[in-house]
Amino acid sequence: MDHFVIVGQNPLVGKVSISGAKNAAVAIIPATLASNGICILENLPVIEDVTNFVQVLRKMGAKCKFLDKSTLQIDTRKISAASISSDLLKDMRASYYILGALLGRMGHVEVPLPGGCNFGLRPIDQHIKGFEALGAKVSIEHGTIKVCAEKLVGANIYLDVASVGATINIMLAAVYAEGVTTIENAAKEPHIVDCANFLNMCGASIKGAGTDIIRITGTNALKGCTYTIIPDQIEAGTYMIASAITGGDVTVCNIIPKHMDSLTAKLAEMGCQIQEGGDWVRVTAAKQLAAANVKTHYYPGFPTDLQPQMTTLLARAEGTSYVTESVFPNRFQYVEQLSRMGVKIKIDGRMAVVEGPVRLTGTEVLATDLRAGASLVIAALAATGITKISNIHYIDRGYENLEQKLAALGANIKRITTEDLPVAVEA
Repeated sequence: MDHFVIVGQNPLVGKVSISGAKNAAVAIIPATLASNGICILENLPVIEDVTNFVQVLRKMGAKCKFLDKSTLQIDTRKISAASISSDLLKDMRASYYILGALLGRMGHVEVPLPGGCNFGLRPIDQHIKGFEALGAKVSIEHGTIKVCAEKLVGANIYLDVASVGATINIMLAAVYAEGVTTIENAAKEPHIVDCANFLNMCGASIKGAGTDIIRITGTNALKGCTYTIIPDQIEAGTYMIASAITGGDVTVCNIIPKHMDSLTAKLAEMGCQIQEGGDWVRVTAAKQLAAANVKTHYYPGFPTDLQPQMTTLLARAEGTSYVTESVFPNRFQYVEQLSRMGVKIKIDGRMAVVEGPVRLTGTEVLATDLRAGASLVIAALAATGITKISNIHYIDRGYENLEQKLAALGANIKRITTEDLPVAVEA
């Protein structure tokens, strides 16, 4: 199995271009199943989650063709299956979007309980609540979710929590519901807006995406369209944090700076210099970072998907920092691996207390999930000596060409496969 070997303490300098958003892509690719036509998706990230979803759609009868590495043509006019095997979906949290996408179009759908990164319980009760409010019957048998409806009818749905997945899934189903569906306490993340914009391009009528009230007027059919995926907010944030922890000067390009507001504000608070343009943000590191307090929240709050990376950065800051995880309570599972590199963190329920600055040292560590893996890469970039990171298939799920992009900024990073001969790396 592949692993990364990183020699740290090389400041990152230069420009890096951000790929399409993973979280938008894994919602919009299954959303094409709701259309009866040909969709062309541009600016897709070249990552494993996209590749896996393409395999799933092909198994269901869709014709998928890459026009180039980041442009995918999907013809969903002859979908032949409303269920799919668990083997293809077991590692993909976003597999549940197939439920909403096919419920309205086909009237029934079966999907294995979703997988994905293992950092705590992520229930789908709000998804089920939404489907049932629209008139569907939902059952879970032998690890499979079964949803069926003779007819979907618009309803007023109040989400108990502002769930991103439930917001998108209910929106997908509601485009085929008779009348008007209102989702209250909807999540506001950028990829929700992106998915709504895609569906509108296909002929849906969705208003209010990006606010806490979304209204969907049902339709009889959706057509195909050509659509460009937004840039990846989390990938951008990862490189911004990497610049800060290495004492670097990195310009992150091809982004929407507004999406980065919660992070740029926190980096500025810690002493970094921030410059913004129309589609770029430049992060110049401070000589000594200051401690800060971070609390994750739904957008526009601080993203939970940047929490592990930010916690790593705080270990290099002067003083005591407090990180509160309000989205996923068990997301501190990666702390044990960071501790092997010298990070001083104490966990108290949903809070991490980080003492800094510490001297990070290279060692062998194991990625436990996607963003935890990114935090280990960030730590390794700032550490003395050599770090070996295993289980990097998690990282490949969400970052396109990570090692190539970091190397272009001056990092000493190599990907080693089991077939490779030992690689000599100079510290």
